[in-house]
Amino acid sequence: MDLRQSLEFNAKEIRKYTIHTIATLGVGHIGGSLSIVDALTVLYYDQMNIDPKNPKWPMRDRFVLSKGHGGPAVYATLALKGYFPMELLDTLNISNTNLPSHMDMNKTVGVDMTTGSLAQGFSAAVGMAIAAQMDHAPYKIYTLIGDGESQEGQIWEAAMLAGSRKLDHLIAFTDYNKMQIDGETALINDVSPLDKKWDAFNWHVQVIDGHDVMAIREAILKAKAYQGKPSMIIMHTIKGKGASFCEGKVGSHNMPVTKDMAIEAMKGLV
Repeated sequence: MDLRQSLEFNAKEIRKYTIHTIATLGVGHIGGSLSIVDALTVLYYDQMNIDPKNPKWPMRDRFVLSKGHGGPAVYATLALKGYFPMELLDTLNISNTNLPSHMDMNKTVGVDMTTGSLAQGFSAAVGMAIAAQMDHAPYKIYTLIGDGESQEGQIWEAAMLAGSRKLDHLIAFTDYNKMQIDGETALINDVSPLDKKWDAFNWHVQVIDGHDVMAIREAILKAKAYQGKPSMIIMHTIKGKGASFCEGKVGSHNMPVTKDMAIEAMKGLV
């Protein structure tokens, strides 16, 4: 099995457990979880310097999911990497769970920042990158935002600061699935052209297929090598990618998912 095959296999496993996790609860943010799986796969299985046995290792790379409602995909990834037992995936968003609907660093092992209020996670990632710069630390800060989230002014305030501070160890992704809770992003408040916006804020910008694991890997390697600017990797993605019942559908932002739906979807991920 070569690297592409290995990453694609792991992406399928993450998708299966993301679907299973949400189906166990019966409802959840499946669309925006599934659209980020390929990026999570490349980060956690190939690019990030992490140690699941030592999740608070000071020199680890950090990951901040600013669109915190995509947490189920991160939970599946963390469980598969051994941060916590797989059985915990069956406790998504139930009373007293350690896996809340939106991510909480005080509850979930392996989560570096509490997120959910859109744009605040991105600002936190910029702050973490500034701290790393001040400490001359070698680790990278990775963060992922949504295209609907990019309508928030706070995103651009933080982007301006990061560009100004030349935070070249900050690598960000945009999940450009072109849909948000109320409809198509372009019809609500169009964020295009995203590449020109980030370039204007003094970021190094790449635009890629967000479901091609090798394209994601290559973009990360280029971002790591680039000096003098933070990096933004704009990923063209499909909301609900990999689940037939919700792929490409606006209603997948937060929807009921039965166990029968999950079983049928997972047949397509063999």
